[in-house]
Amino acid sequence: MEELTVREQKIKRVKENRHEGIIVLEDIHDPHNAAAVWRSADCFGFGKVYIIFDQEVTFNPKKVGKASSSSANKWLDFEIFKSTEECYKKLKDEGYKVYATILDEEAENLNKIEFVNTKNAFVFGNEHRGISETAAKLADEKIYIPMKGMVQSLNLSVTAGIVMWEYVRQKEDVTADKL
Repeated sequence: MEELTVREQKIKRVKENRHEGIIVLEDIHDPHNAAAVWRSADCFGFGKVYIIFDQEVTFNPKKVGKASSSSANKWLDFEIFKSTEECYKKLKDEGYKVYATILDEEAENLNKIEFVNTKNAFVFGNEHRGISETAAKLADEKIYIPMKGMVQSLNLSVTAGIVMWEYVRQKEDVTADKL
């Protein structure tokens, strides 16, 4: 049996530790903002990123953001969609619960959500407009990050990073409890 190199061992370990959660970016305007999300996605163990280009100009995720993603785009699987409906249909057909981030009275505080028992997809919207009405309407649940200051929103990559961290924290808390 052939021994794996150190790099091959690391790649194998990373693949084994990937979460089944999916990151969805809807109509992101600046590819570098998206690339910053990819960096966090790889860091937190997400392997799939779905990108919806309904209104914004399409870009190739494998060809942008080498610096801002720290080359994370090499390690992620991307799927491109032309509409939010198409993306949500695929997610729901595959058994994912869709959480959309939004500032909305009906949204649930991120701190009160339990992600541990379901397959989850997290939708993040455009830097200026947020998620579309369609993304909000078709989501299984709308969520928000509670704010303590005067500002009521965060940068796209910061928002995504906080949501991913909470998801991973809950998944790993459950795993640690079972050991």
